[in-house]
Amino acid sequence: MSKILIVEDDNDINEMIGVALKKEGYDFVSAYSGTEALLRLEQGGVDLVILDLMLPGVDGNEVLKRSRETMNIPFIVLSAKDELDTKVELLTLGANDYMTKPFEIKELMARVGVQLRLSRVNVANNTGVSGGASGHIQQTLDYKELSLDLNSKSLLVKGNQVSLTAQEYKIMELFLKSPGKVFSKNEIYEYAWDDFYIGEDKTVYVHISNIRQKIKKHTENDYIETVWGLGFKL
Repeated sequence: MSKILIVEDDNDINEMIGVALKKEGYDFVSAYSGTEALLRLEQGGVDLVILDLMLPGVDGNEVLKRSRETMNIPFIVLSAKDELDTKVELLTLGANDYMTKPFEIKELMARVGVQLRLSRVNVANNTGVSGGASGHIQQTLDYKELSLDLNSKSLLVKGNQVSLTAQEYKIMELFLKSPGKVFSKNEIYEYAWDDFYIGEDKTVYVHISNIRQKIKKHTENDYIETVWGLGFKL
């Protein structure tokens, strides 16, 4: 049974999320401050975190930043802020997904399910044995200055390693499998999130923007091109 950490200082919202998680068959534990959240995470056993940003003491941004230094479990951020820059910053810090308050509890449960499935797939891929002396067959997708290692799930730009979230990795995997092909927002979302597209334009745009910024740190070339009215291509 997957265990979810709810980090939310509003008692009513914390309880509402807990009730919904229980109905979906998840175990959960609650924290009401950033300090308490970090202590819960240090104890281990958590498979996913639902994280509010506005917390007493240590805020949600700092919780996310510190946690990403030692763990790679999925984080779904809840925020009252809807600005694109805020979302880009969160994704850069390592958030896997975000929802703007107020939110629909059914949608949050759907996103929890998606992130847990992606996390299980990533763990399986990283621990699976493919044969050979080292237990893995080296596989990469290469395009100009980009190289995506399918075993380590890492991206190299001119030999420099770029840290990617699970969704960012899947997006680059899709592009690098078919350089030059235009992918719609629908196709990108369903591939990267392994879920039906429900008009999540902003989610796709923010992840693309985040990937571009990370690549741009190591090269002057623009690799992800916007094809207006159609989508994106490498």
